[in-house]
Amino acid sequence: MPKTAAQPRSISDPAGRRRCPVGVELLPDGQAHARVWAPKARQVELVLEPDGRALALAAEADGYFAGAVEGMAAGALYRFRLDGGATLHPDPASRFQPEGPHGPSQLVDPGGFAWTDGGWPGRSVAGQVIYEMHIGTFTPEGTWEAATRELPALVELGVTVLELMPVADFPGRFGWGYDGVDLFAPTRLYGRPDDMRRFVDRAHGLGLAVILDVVYNHLGPDGNYLTCFADAYVTDRYKNEWGEAINFDGPDSGPVREFFLANAACWIDEYHLDGLRLDATQQIFDSGTPHILSEISRTVRAAAGGRATLLIGENEPQHATMVTPVEQGGCGLDAIWNDDLHHSAMVALTGRNEAYYTDYHGTPQEFVSAAKYGFLYQGQWYAWQGKGRGMPAYGLSPAAMVGFLQNHDQIANSGKGLRGHALTTPGRWRAMTTLLLLGPGTPMLFQGQEFAASTPFLYFADHKPELAKLVLEGRAGFLRQFPSIATPEVGPCLPEPHDERTFVRCKLDHGERDRHAEAWALHRDLLRLRREDAVFRVQRPGRVDGAVLAPEAFVLRFFGEAGDDRLLLVNLGRDLTLRILPEPLLAPPLGQRWTRLWSSEDPVYGGCGAAPVEPERGNWHLTGHAAVVLRPAGPTAETTKKDSHG
Repeated sequence: MPKTAAQPRSISDPAGRRRCPVGVELLPDGQAHARVWAPKARQVELVLEPDGRALALAAEADGYFAGAVEGMAAGALYRFRLDGGATLHPDPASRFQPEGPHGPSQLVDPGGFAWTDGGWPGRSVAGQVIYEMHIGTFTPEGTWEAATRELPALVELGVTVLELMPVADFPGRFGWGYDGVDLFAPTRLYGRPDDMRRFVDRAHGLGLAVILDVVYNHLGPDGNYLTCFADAYVTDRYKNEWGEAINFDGPDSGPVREFFLANAACWIDEYHLDGLRLDATQQIFDSGTPHILSEISRTVRAAAGGRATLLIGENEPQHATMVTPVEQGGCGLDAIWNDDLHHSAMVALTGRNEAYYTDYHGTPQEFVSAAKYGFLYQGQWYAWQGKGRGMPAYGLSPAAMVGFLQNHDQIANSGKGLRGHALTTPGRWRAMTTLLLLGPGTPMLFQGQEFAASTPFLYFADHKPELAKLVLEGRAGFLRQFPSIATPEVGPCLPEPHDERTFVRCKLDHGERDRHAEAWALHRDLLRLRREDAVFRVQRPGRVDGAVLAPEAFVLRFFGEAGDDRLLLVNLGRDLTLRILPEPLLAPPLGQRWTRLWSSEDPVYGGCGAAPVEPERGNWHLTGHAAVVLRPAGPTAETTKKDSHG
């Protein structure tokens, strides 16, 4: 892999042979070299374990310490001693923590892995299908090796991009990963660093891109030693939902920015990842120019060395500037999660619009607008938050909008961790799945969604007792925003995050892929239709229009070439007969008639059949709780009769 963007040279490494500006690395000549930012210390020593041999590092400018380490080979364990103190600290840029965040760091040689993906081109956002995955629960074993075995099935399904939930090491035996503290070290819970590389290499061999969810908005509450080296890593100048904010724009923020940019580059360079998903970007504060997010974008592209990359942002207020090019004042990301579509879908499916679903009705107009414009809120008043939400997003590529019916947060926020198919009727779920997978945006599935997994996905986090108690209270407090959960009956039933049984319950059973074959077939066939149909596979602005047909029914028209259009009819209510049709989107292309291409009520998907639409007879019949796709066929009988008589 090519070197990442130019890094500040260390006095003890004047040739600039390091891959990363911080951490302990093996240089090309096989010698180990250490560099750490520790402005709080006057003296820094690297201490090898278990023999205790110590090496004093030389002071450099701006609080850095660096030096070559004789006799240190890959696999060696070490920590840092600050100012001769008795406490030893792990490396802030450790590449592996075999005993967890509180243990020693281990020297890893990323150049020792034999990659086979030299011809892999990467992937850009257009045409992708994303699959969100938590390695610890994706298989019963919860390891990289076990997950690798399941990759061929995801290729068969039609997935093109794997989005891994965070893997930066965190304390405890299990967790979601959003409390990571060793940002350069893949957690020991899933295997060793080369196991992760092997997973990525195999994915690339199968045609799957791999991106990683990274958390640059806060650090975990346990096992974080960064502030032992420098107080400037965090700041109290901003209010952060999860603790102290990262200091990207205050005094001494230069090395902090360098640390996080180096982390972004490391995942691309040392693990051949194809991009990043950036968690909660609204909590990444930077008042300067360029914004840290635009610098992350630039750094990732440079680290990829010409491979296509994919950067996705989670941004609760849905700021379109996340995906606006840097030269136009934006952050330069490729895509952003579309919470509006999810919220509207869940209201339509479940009938509940409490808490943050308050400002959605789940009406046909909302789905038509989402298909045409992406976000539903682009600056209008948002009652739940008491302020405007979003900003104009007209003209953005539909591919920039990542749509989903499930993700890790939203399943867990149902309280019992139930998946969407368990919260609504089968027909409605199939119809909404059709809308998601054929819609103009970039679809994302959450692990197990493709086979209607019976396992829940709950919030789980293994912490020491005093912290576990606080997490339990915090989680319960968060869920109390839902009146249906904040009841004497439901509250005591909420699973405890620190209970290992909560974690184990979430592990997928891939045998359900066969036992729930109808759900699997639904997702597989829809993704095949999206991929192979000349109309559905196009993602460009202005190619979709729609209309409301009834209080729970609507139509989307996808415009193809030379009149080769598609109609997607969705009816989330009861059977519907339309006898009056003052809607031009229903008109077939000149001289053509509509014929059915696909139906969500096909028995192969678990459906009970759908009555023919039969538009040329005047009355349109839309089966309840169903979605139907129509395409143009040959001339109508009436047209043929006219032509035969001249």
